[in-house]
Amino acid sequence: QVQLVESGGGLVQAGGSLRLSCKASGIIFGINYMAWYRQAPGTQRELVAGLVGGGAADYADSVEGRFTISRDNAKNMLYLQMNSLKPEDTAIYYCKSGPPQNYWGQGTQVTVSS
Repeated sequence: QVQLVESGGGLVQAGGSLRLSCKASGIIFGINYMAWYRQAPGTQRELVAGLVGGGAADYADSVEGRFTISRDNAKNMLYLQMNSLKPEDTAIYYCKSGPPQNYWGQGTQVTVSS
């Protein structure tokens, strides 16, 4: 049974930082493409950052230079370090594993106040 459990969300002022974590179980974590997505109210879910096992990361233009995705394969953990946060970063952030089979976490709320 695949489980992805996010944590680390919260309320922060603009310019602040948060670090999201995603604990994965039930998958061969080391070879999977892992990613962070987000969804703000009234918008479609969008890719924030993605990372293959041992590969380069890709980022949405809106977060490039502010966010850093990383993984610890030994601990089956995925992270998203978010710096210089802006109110427009407010959203529910989801951890995703795959393709070919896609699995999603339940999401963690990030709220950035101005």
